[in-house]
Amino acid sequence: MNTEIPKKLKMQSLLAKITIVLGLTFLIFMIVVEGEPGAITLALISTGSFWYFLIRSKIGPLKS
Repeated sequence: MNTEIPKKLKMQSLLAKITIVLGLTFLIFMIVVEGEPGAITLALISTGSFWYFLIRSKIGPLKS
């Protein structure tokens, strides 16, 4: 059985991780500067997390 993970899923996983890191960085910046997180930062983190776990669920069956 072919257990190789397609490049498309690897790239999407990387982009999801970048989205999460960007959201966390922006969240820290907004808290330091304005004292409160913005809706954009929370949207970035939640979207990136959802996207990452969606990709991980697609990669899971390919590994086993």
